[in-house]
Amino acid sequence: MKLHKSLFLVLLSILTLIPFISHSQLKVASSNGSIKIDGTSTMHDWTMNSEQGKAEAIMTLTNEKLVGVASLSFSASAETLKSTKGVLMDKIAYKSLKVTSFPIISFVLTSATVTPVDATTYQFKGMGQMMVSGKKRTTDLIATIKYNPSEKSFTSYGVKSIKMSDYDIEAPSFAFGTIKTGDEIQIHFSIKLK
Repeated sequence: MKLHKSLFLVLLSILTLIPFISHSQLKVASSNGSIKIDGTSTMHDWTMNSEQGKAEAIMTLTNEKLVGVASLSFSASAETLKSTKGVLMDKIAYKSLKVTSFPIISFVLTSATVTPVDATTYQFKGMGQMMVSGKKRTTDLIATIKYNPSEKSFTSYGVKSIKMSDYDIEAPSFAFGTIKTGDEIQIHFSIKLK
């Protein structure tokens, strides 16, 4: 009898707390995500930028705290990337990226964890499928997410290092091969989703 009474009291306590726990999923998107790609060459470092990254995500909140990312997809047209070194560099990069056959660079999340850093900042660790130049690879992605509760928006930023050879991209070269780019590049990203 005591066991039944104790079990009843525990269940009653849980049921009275449920209305105070607010779970929600928030669908957010952006069409002006920033990407900056930094690389090296035998002559000088180089950078390409785009402000046209598109993203969609479903964020899971509990009591206005981010507890998960249910889905995330990001894409950008490779031809929106523009070099700080001019049009010649753009043409060489587009040829290496095979933009005629594979115009889109993308990332689709397969799993993620979110860890609070402070009241509105979170560390995101995810795994997903990245597609560059027609080659799809499973890769990790680490980012910082800042949540703005007043406008229900999320700003995410981070850096991802990749090797072009992992995506079957021949490192661009010019001047008859005397100037070659390094294999490793860094992709800096920043995007506001709301």
